[in-house]
Amino acid sequence: MQTTFYLSLLLAVFHTAAHSQLPPSDHSGHDPNDPKHHIHHGGEAIACLKLVPNNADFAFQFFRELTQETPNKNIFFSPVSISSAFAMLALGARSATQSQILEGLAFNLTEIQEKEIHEGFQNLIHMLNHPEGGVQLNMGNAIFVTEKLKLLEKFLDDAKVLYQMEAFTTDFNKPTEAEKQINDYIERKTHGKITNVVKDLDPQTVMLLASFVFFKGSWEKPFKTEYTEEREFFVDAETTVKVPMMRQTGSFDFYFDEDLSCTVVRLHYNGSATAFLVLPAKGKMNRLEQTLDKETIQKWSDHLFQSFMDLYFPRFSISGSYEISNTLKKMGIVDVFTNKADLSGITGTPELQVSKVVHKASLDVDEKGTEAAAATTIEIMPMSLPPTIEFSHPFLMLIFDRDTNSTLFIGKIVNPTITS
Repeated sequence: MQTTFYLSLLLAVFHTAAHSQLPPSDHSGHDPNDPKHHIHHGGEAIACLKLVPNNADFAFQFFRELTQETPNKNIFFSPVSISSAFAMLALGARSATQSQILEGLAFNLTEIQEKEIHEGFQNLIHMLNHPEGGVQLNMGNAIFVTEKLKLLEKFLDDAKVLYQMEAFTTDFNKPTEAEKQINDYIERKTHGKITNVVKDLDPQTVMLLASFVFFKGSWEKPFKTEYTEEREFFVDAETTVKVPMMRQTGSFDFYFDEDLSCTVVRLHYNGSATAFLVLPAKGKMNRLEQTLDKETIQKWSDHLFQSFMDLYFPRFSISGSYEISNTLKKMGIVDVFTNKADLSGITGTPELQVSKVVHKASLDVDEKGTEAAAATTIEIMPMSLPPTIEFSHPFLMLIFDRDTNSTLFIGKIVNPTITS
């Protein structure tokens, strides 16, 4: 089975603040915490590990906010994309704007220095872009700037080094051409999987920040297409849909959480990525999504055991697109969206503010996988029928990178037949 995440895209669109005008100028220019996954990366892993608890706290807090805003709907997003993009934005923020961004990303600035945060993201992005064999993972950032806006060389240099940022000059006064330039870049970086993301650009835009993540992986134990069959998926008490349900019989990492009334199955990808498939008992989704945190994930990891089962999991494609400014405001990132914004570290003057933030992520799950390696395994099956675990009602899917302990993607699948 192959899973492809065609991007987590974050667009932060900048306008000049209403209270002033920019002067014209020339432009220049996972088992979480398992130490064995970090040995081969040495110092990089240590820098990344400093971010692990904070990034996890941000991921699950953002998930809780999103589930409250969009109840009973599919959700899919990349927390690491959002946090890395706003951490890069913090490079150019000053005073309260900067502290709000970093604290909104769940960093306690009395416990971790700003320098450590940026170095941690630098190493995180580097490690994610150099995964172990079997996983294709690309992560990066780009900034598109009007010719009249002069960026500080220090911001450009730091963003390029720390966040692998690319910078491009863009004429936002020609919105159609600007949209094509940006969309072509995103399409190229996501291997043609995401197109026409930027629409209806405001000609007053002076800068646009794009952050992307592309993931493609194949299961260690692929599903066989001949076992896939159409079965019922119970969206809610009144709604039932037909879905292509994949099937595999074998030993899987398994745990039943009695406190949260949910079944957890862990599947490994070839390489360093891992998926947690979480099936709450009917009527228990709300409690699960409002209490999910890094401690819960750790508990599941500690208690997983090998269990022989008949696993049914739907084949599906979903995407999520969100304007997340209000969500981030609820999490304490406020000033950057107002005329109180201080982004003077980007241009040397405080006339910028963020007008809109759009996050988009997509997920495809099907039976396709890479060709099996030249090895043969024989799984001994017990004589009695194995228990059946069927993901036939709303569930969660969480994707982690074991080398960095990063939460790459979080998904809530309420109806697998709805693609967006």
